Amino acid sequence: MSDVKGPASYFPAIEKKHGEPIEHWMRQLESVVSAKHMEQVALLKNQFGIGHGHANALVAVFRQERGL
Repeated sequence: MSDVKGPASYFPAIEKKHGEPIEHWMRQLESVVSAKHMEQVALLKNQFGIGHGHANALVAVFRQERGL
């Protein structure tokens, strides 16, 4: 079991379910870096079919890593 806590703990499941590395999703979010949190979540959900929980976890880590 992993010691990773918080939103990043979803990353292995996201990679398994969607078949792309986390960096792929971070690159997608770079294209909407100036959007609000929920707008970024909506992009992942609507364009890529990612569920709300996984999308929210990706956006939370993306924004935290960039100080947004």
